[in-house]
Amino acid sequence: MPLPPGQREIDGFPRFGTHLHHPPPPVPPNPTLELAGALREPRTLSLDDLAELPRREQVADFHCVAGWTATDLRWAGTPFATLYRERVAPVTTAPISHVVFAGLDGYRSVALLDDAMADDVLIADHLDGAPLDSDHGAPLRLVSPSQYGFVNTKHLCRIEFHTTAPPDPDRFSPLAGHRRARVWAEERHRYLPGRIIRPIYHRLIGPIRRLSAKGSTVRPLS
Repeated sequence: MPLPPGQREIDGFPRFGTHLHHPPPPVPPNPTLELAGALREPRTLSLDDLAELPRREQVADFHCVAGWTATDLRWAGTPFATLYRERVAPVTTAPISHVVFAGLDGYRSVALLDDAMADDVLIADHLDGAPLDSDHGAPLRLVSPSQYGFVNTKHLCRIEFHTTAPPDPDRFSPLAGHRRARVWAEERHRYLPGRIIRPIYHRLIGPIRRLSAKGSTVRPLS
């Protein structure tokens, strides 16, 4: 299958993100996932609670907004749509429109509910047959293959549901510019076309690679 516009395949799957100069956050002894926001019944789920839901394994590529793609990653976890339908009780006064995904490292991403409900969106806990390690989002992470990596929040600990658009996270970050970030539409930047901004993002790969290599336990980007 061809890659999305402006992407190039790389070997391995390096640790990328906005906190590369920091070590990954420690995994709590008893990890939980908080469901909050415009809900009738906010709740906190343990990993055992998630394990009671149907699971799925899927092979998907991961597309970084900087222009690299790690191919044929084998993820396993709970489909987000299943979690939403079976564990979320929204308010009845207005429909849920947006979802905020928050990680233990303080990172947040925002997605439209319609995008999060896609068939290939997972709350993943395994990668390539093994539990997620700290570099790739332990204990849980969002996997949304049709959106750039900055939507795919790692170390997931909280999901908020909103009936209106929440404030933008990372408003001034060049790596988190577009509100939908669909890879096949090349929605890299909030205001500029993807083909215009693409060369700038490609130049960021080297500096980010050096940051990644300092604290990562995975093979650096090559």
